[in-house]
Amino acid sequence: MGDTLSQDEIDNLLSALSTGEMKPEELDETEDKAVMNYNFARPSKFSKDHLRTLEIIYENYGRLLSTNLPAYFRKSVQVEVMNAEANAYSEFANALSNPVLLGVVNFAPLEGNIVVELATSLGFAIVDRLLGGGGDPLEKTREFTEIELIILERVLEICTNLMIDPWGNVVELEPRLERIETNSQFAQFISPTEMTAILTINIKVGEVEGLMNVCIPYSCVEPVIDKLNTKYWYSTATAKDDNSYTETMEHLINTAQIPVRAMLGRSLISFNDLMNIQIGDIVKLDTKVNDELEIYAGNIKKFYALPGAASDSYAVRVTSVIREEQ
Repeated sequence: MGDTLSQDEIDNLLSALSTGEMKPEELDETEDKAVMNYNFARPSKFSKDHLRTLEIIYENYGRLLSTNLPAYFRKSVQVEVMNAEANAYSEFANALSNPVLLGVVNFAPLEGNIVVELATSLGFAIVDRLLGGGGDPLEKTREFTEIELIILERVLEICTNLMIDPWGNVVELEPRLERIETNSQFAQFISPTEMTAILTINIKVGEVEGLMNVCIPYSCVEPVIDKLNTKYWYSTATAKDDNSYTETMEHLINTAQIPVRAMLGRSLISFNDLMNIQIGDIVKLDTKVNDELEIYAGNIKKFYALPGAASDSYAVRVTSVIREEQ
């Protein structure tokens, strides 16, 4: 929609028409513009639903970062997705400063790359922490050294691999960190006019706070754009989670090792008798020879059984099962 005319502009326009300074035909003159085909069924941009789904995906990604990175940094890591917005790549590239910390990630099997920008203050703090320091940022920004870039490359590889699971409901990713760029002039990985989704994530390592920006081009996720809607994501996430978690829980329970012990009986003796007990002494229990024994699974009384033998080992034969209501 064009700009709204003020009352003064309307009055000036009417005055020009009445005096003949402007002819009505001049208002109808328009410049010929190139016409481009546009598919309304599949527009080349991110809708609000697409951005909301991406936000959900990277909220899960943030939870993975906050649980996995502390093992490397030995400090608490807090991650929060700030917002998701759609912009042309030129706007993202123009906002970059020097030096910059950009990770170029191959988003296989999807075609193209995504860009992960990590705040330089956060990068220096991570290097300081991994080299044994307190994880403090530099007071004055400088270029990264080769050793620092190698360290940060390993950290970004960890962050890249953690994207596999959050994207699992949309596509089976095999992401790979291709390289790191520190000069914004070499950040033209994507066409400047390409529409991108930019996820802004706030990361706090100890007391140091910084932003991570994930820039996803539309052309990269276009083959799966129909799956980037909340309805599809939740439906596949529920079905997948129910099956995978059920199978995993069943496997873990079936293979769990549970100690089982039979209680022959109980007795009370004085501490003096305990200190003077000798081989061959008899301790009288509160059970009889033909009484059923209590069988414990872990610390829970679960069965009653009769004592006996199997081959050369002592054994018990279960006679009844103790239910929860008992």
